[in-house]
Amino acid sequence: MQTTLRFDSLLVHGGLEPGPAGATSVPIVQSSSFAYETAEALEDVFRGRAVGQVYTRLGNPTTEALERRLALLEGGGAAIATASGMAAITTTVMTIIRAGDEILASSSLFGGTFSLFRDTLSNFGVTVRFIDPLDLEGFRSAINEQTRLLFVETVGNPKLDVPDIPLLAEIAHQAGLPLIVDATVTTPCLATGASLGADIVVHSTSKYINGAGTSIGGVIIDRGVFDWNSQKFPHFEQFYKKYRAFAFTARARKLVHKDVGACAAPFNSFLLTEGIQTLALRMERHCSNALALARILKRHPKVAWVNYPGLEDSPQHTIAGKLYGGRYGGLLTFGTGEKASAFKVINGLRLAKNLANIGDAKTLVIHPASTICADYNAEEKALMGVTEDLIRVSLGIEDCRDIIEDFEKALDSV
Repeated sequence: MQTTLRFDSLLVHGGLEPGPAGATSVPIVQSSSFAYETAEALEDVFRGRAVGQVYTRLGNPTTEALERRLALLEGGGAAIATASGMAAITTTVMTIIRAGDEILASSSLFGGTFSLFRDTLSNFGVTVRFIDPLDLEGFRSAINEQTRLLFVETVGNPKLDVPDIPLLAEIAHQAGLPLIVDATVTTPCLATGASLGADIVVHSTSKYINGAGTSIGGVIIDRGVFDWNSQKFPHFEQFYKKYRAFAFTARARKLVHKDVGACAAPFNSFLLTEGIQTLALRMERHCSNALALARILKRHPKVAWVNYPGLEDSPQHTIAGKLYGGRYGGLLTFGTGEKASAFKVINGLRLAKNLANIGDAKTLVIHPASTICADYNAEEKALMGVTEDLIRVSLGIEDCRDIIEDFEKALDSV
């Protein structure tokens, strides 16, 4: 019955199975391992002849409930919850690539992903080519015999550029390659992996899905639509024979996820399952508050520039409106002309919290150039859209009037 429910109802009920004593919340199974009465029964589970839990690093009932719900929301068939968003990206990429392979990735990625691609993967013989996500022909022309996947974000963080993901999906599929999409900023409320044409969707569930800044997590959602039976992916052969459309999930879970050990903790999975129930309500407020603040900042004499796809004069306005149903997300950036004045604004805020996160119920700010992007050179910061005066704002769900007053008072101090 659950798969026939509408989206907002799936947020509350999706993947939920009856709990003990009639519990309507997902039970927290805080156990590292699971006992069986006979050696034969445990062997059957290990060999895949029976369904069951053996060790929380491999699977846990609380985490599986979260995975079922997120898979339903994205229009996918399988999901793997991980310890963080970076763990989700790392597991996804390591499942697909081998030494000598190449990745085509957006040049305006979140700093952690950029570092993984630029620094860590290069140590294992993998080449990553960074391409402007708005340059579709750039992606098409960069594909070669070694390319194994395309990776983009639904909305660049913090550049806020919006690639035409359905067209990128066409380019990837024409070349027999999967498109991996990080949808953390938009969440399935604004667009699903199915609606965008992505093959695999990743999220940092620490952000909007959690909604309260209480737990770290990530998820990989496999839509089960990519054909892994290809000469480009000979290492998928044994998994394709047995699991067909979900060869990726099988390989990820049975090899990389198991071996790396970046599993979701049961209590974090519980918190994320609780948080996701209100995601639709929160996203409406995040988006409306962001648009209202962007319009105020746009008119403020001490603001040099504002970047938000919801503004009518934004270069991203048309494509973002088309892909995300006339909603433009809860992130905006603005500049005050120089680093010193940006610091004054941040120091003058009282409601907004200065910290390295997004997607919280509280309004959050950060100066990326001196914090999350501090280790990058000027050229790399430019690719990511990070300037010395840039302030990133993650709009919370407070009364918009209080948010606006907080920023106006802070700007008055400049």
